[in-house]
Amino acid sequence: MLEPVLQPTTVFTCKDQFDAMMTCIYDAWSSRLGHSNIRLMTEPVGNMELFCTYRHIEPDNKKMLSVIRSIQNKISLQAYRMVYQAAMSDQNDKLDTIYRFLIAGFYYGASVIDFLQEPVIMRLMELNRKVGNEAHYFKEFIRFSNMEHHVLVSHIEPKSNVLTLIAPHFADRMPSENWMIIDMTRMLAMIHPSDQDYYLTTLTDQEMERLSKEYEDPFIDLWKTFFDTIGIKDRKNPKCQRTMLPLWYRKHMTEFM
Repeated sequence: MLEPVLQPTTVFTCKDQFDAMMTCIYDAWSSRLGHSNIRLMTEPVGNMELFCTYRHIEPDNKKMLSVIRSIQNKISLQAYRMVYQAAMSDQNDKLDTIYRFLIAGFYYGASVIDFLQEPVIMRLMELNRKVGNEAHYFKEFIRFSNMEHHVLVSHIEPKSNVLTLIAPHFADRMPSENWMIIDMTRMLAMIHPSDQDYYLTTLTDQEMERLSKEYEDPFIDLWKTFFDTIGIKDRKNPKCQRTMLPLWYRKHMTEFM
């Protein structure tokens, strides 16, 4: 009796960027290799597995827009927001999780987000929640310094790619200011010219070095003095403080520098 021939797994890989991930989903779906025979990963891949073939996918704007329209029309706008936010996660399984979620979503429609008994739905919810929580924290913990030419600059090192999630918050509160939020982990910057729309850009090594220089800002000393003055030594509770403000958020917070 002949044994069945197992089809090798095809791993579709792409850059850790939203347009590339949506293109990767499009090409994987269009490959018709069977959902059980493919996996999706963001690069860098790391150690490659035996009996797997790897396909690198370049971003394509038309394919990205096609996937976005399909999610919004065939599932829901809320599902698209969840997919986008999950795509900003730093977890290695995020792209394959999104793909498996879409398989269920295109079959069941908008109600798929309520199927919390399904592991892949629950995993997407978990990714979405963690990214959302981190973005919420940075809205509160970001500190700006006044650079030359009256530009407000903030440096952060987030785990997730939260720049596009926090930018609307600051654009709404500082519409007439020139400000910039720099993600030092990914060498990205969200730039907001005064009374204009913000935009995302990639920084070079030279730009990162120049923007990382310290500038004299009298408000830094004033803020540190205020922070120390209002503190009540007898009620100091480092354990509780770490719960509300984890240590890794404090690296670029003025009052802890």
